[in-house]
Amino acid sequence: MERKISHYEEIVGVEMIEEIRATAQPLNGLSLLNINSTAVGGGVAEMLHTLIPLFNDIGIGTRWEVIKGTPLFFNVTKKIHNALQGENLQLSEEMQAEYQSVNRKNAARIDLSADVVVIHDPQPLPLIDHRRTGGPWVWRCHIDLSNPNADVWEKLKPYVLRYDAVVVSSESFKKADLPVKTYVIPPAIDPFSPINRPLTADEINAKLAEYKIPQDKPLIVQVSRFDKWKDPLGVIEVFSRVRKEADARLVMLGNMASDDPEGPTIYENVRKAAAGIPDVHLITETDPLLVNALQRSAAVVLQISLKEGFGLTVSEALWKGTPVIATNVGGIPLQIEDGKMGYLVTPRDYESMSARVLDILGDPDLRAKLGEAGREHVRKKFLMPRLIYDWLNLIGKIVA
Repeated sequence: MERKISHYEEIVGVEMIEEIRATAQPLNGLSLLNINSTAVGGGVAEMLHTLIPLFNDIGIGTRWEVIKGTPLFFNVTKKIHNALQGENLQLSEEMQAEYQSVNRKNAARIDLSADVVVIHDPQPLPLIDHRRTGGPWVWRCHIDLSNPNADVWEKLKPYVLRYDAVVVSSESFKKADLPVKTYVIPPAIDPFSPINRPLTADEINAKLAEYKIPQDKPLIVQVSRFDKWKDPLGVIEVFSRVRKEADARLVMLGNMASDDPEGPTIYENVRKAAAGIPDVHLITETDPLLVNALQRSAAVVLQISLKEGFGLTVSEALWKGTPVIATNVGGIPLQIEDGKMGYLVTPRDYESMSARVLDILGDPDLRAKLGEAGREHVRKKFLMPRLIYDWLNLIGKIVA
């Protein structure tokens, strides 16, 4: 079904949808191009799958292009990602040459003409060198930029300085050394997507049975890439502590995104750490309905990232009425008020994490209370119409 903005009236109200249409009206006929590095896997692709048809529905002609790259290129961009999140890494001349070369080839392949161009994350950042039109270009960085590696940031900054605007997920990610106007637009989820749409009990049961996940014990779930920043080994540690006092199952679901070459190695480390621990299920399939079923059937969802640009899986779980225990890093605190719809904990404080899990497992009323508050919080702040509205307001400013 082609997504239309009117579909969201039942959730956010007619007034919000009318405001979106009114804001879009002066921009009618504008062309918008989004470019990122993967069509599947991760929150950026998930959002774009919905944003593209919605922008078109309200009169803004919108395209989405995905850059192509070599294994070396994606190794380089993963290092850039890690460095922007604070890891001490260096970019060799060979790495920088590959970074520029792949973007140059993509610039020759992709039609970059549009009234507004939005470049997502560092992978296609150098495309700005190949700008062919005078319309504004926006760099939308979904990464936690609060404490980047200084050397790598200095190498990227000449590209960033050529953009007309930068968009980040949190006020804390704004860079004081960046004269480019920076806006804050938190991500959002689509309540009608396969990951978030309502499921019947039969659908949930069938999907979990398909992956041989019994429901005889409470489920503790983390849905994230197998990425060191998501602290998957920490999830194993938390579960090991919990199961000493409560009978439960752990499910860790993480796809292997095409732009993340570290995934298989991280997965293998997790598999070895989980070996010999009963009731641990590791899944690497890309299955939106499985994500949905797990988040709905979980007693508690974990998101114990060491760094996190936003973490859409937090809002996904909260929307389904499932409490979340997550670290107080990056964009996560925007989504959780500690003690109201889940709990915020310090990274690697596994004792506190396991204690909070046990609190929720032992108190069904607490779980229900947290879940109800979480769903309403997401309805007000982190659904797709709000994201569309924020982008419309930004586009109106930069094309004026």
